[in-house]
Order: sequence, then C-alpha cells, then structure tokens
Amino acid sequence: MDLIPAPLGYEGFGSTDGFLLDRNTVVDAQPGTEGVARWLSSTVGAASGLPLAPGTAGVAIRLRIATASALPESYALHVNADGVTLTGGDAAGVFYGAQTLRQLLGPDAFRRAPVNPDRVWKLPGCAVEDSPRFGWRGLMLDVSRHFMHKDGVLRYLDLLAAHKLNVFHFHLTDDQGWRIEIKRHPKLTETGAWRARTQWGHRASELWTQTPHGGYYTQDDIREIVAYAAERHITVVPEIDIPGHSQAAIAAYPELGNTDIVDTSQLAVWDTWGINQNVLAPTDSTLRFFEDVFEEVLALFPSTFIHIGGDEALKDQWRKSPAAQDRMRELGLAGEDQLQSWFVRHFDTWLTDRGRRLIGWDEILEGGLAPGAAVSSWRGYTGGITAARAGHDVVMCPEQQVYLDHRQDGGADEPMPIGYVRTLEDVYRFEPVPPQLTPEEARHVLGTQANVWTEVMENRSRVDYQTFPRLAAFAEVAWSDLPPSAERDFAGFEARMTGHYARLDALGVEYRPPGGPLPWQKRPAPNGMTASLGRPIEGSPPNV
Repeated sequence: MDLIPAPLGYEGFGSTDGFLLDRNTVVDAQPGTEGVARWLSSTVGAASGLPLAPGTAGVAIRLRIATASALPESYALHVNADGVTLTGGDAAGVFYGAQTLRQLLGPDAFRRAPVNPDRVWKLPGCAVEDSPRFGWRGLMLDVSRHFMHKDGVLRYLDLLAAHKLNVFHFHLTDDQGWRIEIKRHPKLTETGAWRARTQWGHRASELWTQTPHGGYYTQDDIREIVAYAAERHITVVPEIDIPGHSQAAIAAYPELGNTDIVDTSQLAVWDTWGINQNVLAPTDSTLRFFEDVFEEVLALFPSTFIHIGGDEALKDQWRKSPAAQDRMRELGLAGEDQLQSWFVRHFDTWLTDRGRRLIGWDEILEGGLAPGAAVSSWRGYTGGITAARAGHDVVMCPEQQVYLDHRQDGGADEPMPIGYVRTLEDVYRFEPVPPQLTPEEARHVLGTQANVWTEVMENRSRVDYQTFPRLAAFAEVAWSDLPPSAERDFAGFEARMTGHYARLDALGVEYRPPGGPLPWQKRPAPNGMTASLGRPIEGSPPNV
C-alpha cells in the first residue's frame, strides 16, 4: 500500500476481505478515544457523507486503548469483513492509526465534502502494526518574517497531523515582527507587529513591496491554536527570541536596547533580512520585561519546552556599550559569549522554577549551558553532537539537510532560489542521529524537525511549494524505522508518493510537482521587473 510514512508492518488479506463503510457504520469509542471518534466524524465523515455516529451495536469501527503495556504513540489496525479494530498504546496511537485508516480509504477521504454520492467506501482487509522512531517529530514555521493568518496555521496543523508529526515549533518573534499579544506590554503588537515595507527576495535585492506588512495572534487566537493542536496530539512549542533577533521588541520599547550607544527611539520594525546588530541590553529591567512576557506565554502554552532562540546574537553593541561592559565586570564574566550565557541561564532557572524546560538554537552552547537546557542543532550536526556528549537533550534540524526554505532544484525557474539544492531524495536520506554518538549519547536525541523560514515566502502558496512534498519525506524519516541513509529505497518511496500526491491535491496543497514548477509557481518577476534576487549556494552542503 502507498502509506506515508511507511508503517513497521503491513499484511494484506486479499481483495475479498475488506470492510465496507456505509450509513450503518458506527464508531465504538472506548473511554479515552472520544477525541479520535470526533476527528473521524469531522474528516472521514464529512468527505464520505456518512454519519459515522457513535454506537456499540452493529458493524463498527472499534477504537481501543491497549490494557497491557504498549509503546507510546503505537497502534495496531485490523480490518476484515466484520469491521475495524484500532488499538493504540495511548490516545495518540489511536489517532495515528486513524490517520492510516484515512489513507487506506483513498484520496477522496481527504476532501471536505463528498465528490461522488454513489462512491463505495471500502477499506482493504489488512493488519498494520506501527510505532514511531522518534518522540519529537516537528515542523518549525516562521510567522515573523511573513505573517500567516490563524486559519493558515490551523490548516498547517492538519497537514502535520496527516503526516504523523507531533510538534509545531511556532516562531513568533523576530526583528521583522512580533506576533503574539502580551497584555502587560501592548506596544509589542501595536508597534512591533507591523513593518512599513518588505524587501522582495534576498537582502541584496533592490526590489521592495511598499505595502505595510504584519499581523498578530490575540491570546484567544493562541488558545484556539493550542487547543486545535492538542486535539490532533500536537504540542505547540512557542519561540520568543532573546537576546538577538529583537528589533521589533526594541522598536516598540526602545529602553530594551543598548541606549548608551544607539538612539533606539529611531529604530523601526526591520524591513529587510539578515543578521541584525540590535540586541537586548543586559539590564535587570530587560530581564523583568521578558519575565512578564514569558509569564503570559506560559499561561497560554502547556508545552514543557519553551524556545528562547539565542541564535545569531551579534556582540558588537555589547563590546561598545559602557553599560554592558560594566555589567560584565559586575558579574565577573570573561567575555560577551558569557554575557549571552548569563541571559540564557537566567531564563533557564526561571523556567525550571515553573516546571518548564528551556530549549534554544545551538549558539546557546557558547559560554556554557545550564544543565537542564536542550538544544536545537541547526548549524549542522556539530552543535547536537557537542550537546549530547555533554548530557543535553537535542533536536536535530541541521540547515544543510532540513531547512525547507532551501531550493528543491538547481533550475532557473525555481522561485526565489535560496541555499543549497535539497531534493526530495536528499531529505529522504537525511539521518537525524550522527554516527559519532555512542548509544548512550544518542539517547539524548529527542528527535528531529524540519524548519520553514519565510523571508522569501510571501504567502501560503509559497510556503506550500517549499514545504511539500519534502515534508512527506521528512515525516517518513522521523516516524519510520528506515535502514541507513544509502540503503533506503527511494524508488519505493517515490512510487508511494504517486498516491500521496493525490491526497495532497485533495487537501489543496500547492506542492512542487515532480516535473518542476507549474507556470504560476516559477521564479517571479514582480510588476514586470527583472526576476528578484535569491541566494543560491552551489555544490553539496558540507557535512558539519
């Protein structure tokens, strides 16, 4: 079968042993599985036009949680002429089994309403045994560079669920926009959520979109997103960037910046891309301000992990700032890297005291890292290897492998070409666990995630194009028990993708077709001008 991600085990019983769904089919949901029953009714029920009502009598889809010990998120699906029995190791496992059930029904099960009222809905007779390789299977979506409205975020949560991904890393703040309402500091969204214009393409481009850009999520929007994700067994991990990538916050509250060397009152939300010099001032008032922010964030997000960024914090202003240098002497710090470590350690302790865990990009290793902190290894494998060997938990997301803003092909028609060529096959052959780690060290690899940075993704269509179909390959890497990279059956995966493309079509995903971009997906030339500049990097990415 063309299941994606590939299950651990699949056995077909033959064409005569399937189960026919009809208007009399009921969903028999054991306690703990009611949410999955609701999901089946709202998705498969809507697509098929069948009620899939709750019930215990008659021909049924039976949802169960295993009474004996079973792996978290595992499931067993058994289909024959008498009905369907779906047993999960927990409620999440039942949900993932329901995702497999939906795939077995065919692409039309991914639509929002029936397209053929006379359609016969039949599940093939089969037995599926399955469980995930990693507990952290994530996608990071940057909504700061280009804002995605709430409905688009909810749609992406559905797409993650359809691929058995379970972490949504929500990049909410950056130099180019602050996207979450903080009631104690309203200027963060009144001022920080909007920029006057936007650069089109790479930062070397001379093209600009002069329309103001921005938006933000109210706290009720966030509650809705988190609840919607939880129904789909997805954890939302918020990211609030400190001490770098903070110009939007400084534009809203100039006292957060290094005011002794910069007239921060003249700063606006940044309208271009790259690494920004403006970082937070290392003052007690800055710490108190962001404690206020994190207090409201913790009230909205139940996630154990809270991401504090920590990447690309240039130290030039701290080197020049008498106030920053005085602070370093006061704290007995040997250099600016240790000053950033002081920032990180403060919030590590603050979060730990509240029952949460800090996670940040691998730069937080510089200057020393608090014992309980975890690392998102993005600059390659090295940060993750260093962190795991030091006893820190790691999420592997190396830029050279799973940054989906990187181009998918070297052709001139690829829209806004950024970074290395990372084909569908390249992503499929990505191995999250570095071979340099011992088995004990490798246990610190919580899992993996793909990252979608949106500097050159100005709308949902562009996000779709860059993310898919590569997210399907990534999902198989994160979920399935695959052989070593070079031994993986990419031809078999491509064959299964033929059926999966039809599912993506039914879901309205504007993916990159296997044959290359469609005419309206090709490299844009806005307003009839020269095609906008990208930042292609030639050759194979280094294995660092």
